[in-house]
Amino acid sequence: MTTPAFFVVTTTHDAEDAARALAAAVVGERLAACAQLHPVTSVYRWEGEVRTESEWRVDFKTRAELFDRLAAFVTAHHTYDTPEIIAVPVLAGSPAYLDWVRTETAG
Repeated sequence: MTTPAFFVVTTTHDAEDAARALAAAVVGERLAACAQLHPVTSVYRWEGEVRTESEWRVDFKTRAELFDRLAAFVTAHHTYDTPEIIAVPVLAGSPAYLDWVRTETAG
């Protein structure tokens, strides 16, 4: 199987303003063409406890080859000790949309 050319990279943040700022910074650096923010409720284990918290999920649309740079940028600009950074491959998509992602993350 060939390596996908595009990823949707996800992280979460505890505050909407911080999530918006991170999204704008990533898009501004051309590490992603687009970022979408979604309010979510997360249930997770942290430091031995099961916790439930409101968070903001940020989905970045990017080229697969930018993943390492995007992950490093998110890590450097995040307030969490261990931010979620996962990449889901885009197996298919509208050619026009994927061309737009390619163009907006070039340079």
